Amino acid sequence: MVSVEGELQRTVGRAVRRIRAERGLSQEQLADSLGVHRTYMGGVERGERNLTLRSVERLADRLGVDVHVLVGPGGDG
Repeated sequence: MVSVEGELQRTVGRAVRRIRAERGLSQEQLADSLGVHRTYMGGVERGERNLTLRSVERLADRLGVDVHVLVGPGGDG
């Protein structure tokens, strides 16, 4: 059986990284706008952080996208 544990975290991380880069934001700029440390944001993008649903909503809001874009297959919405 293939393990999918953590796959949603990685999907969200890929989407955050892609959208952040498209917006021309650094990890530090996005982290500052969310009130978190840059290293935490790096962990989010690498899929290492177990985010709450509220955190995913806040990320989507700050990036100006629908939350479904962050959790869609492959991080591509």
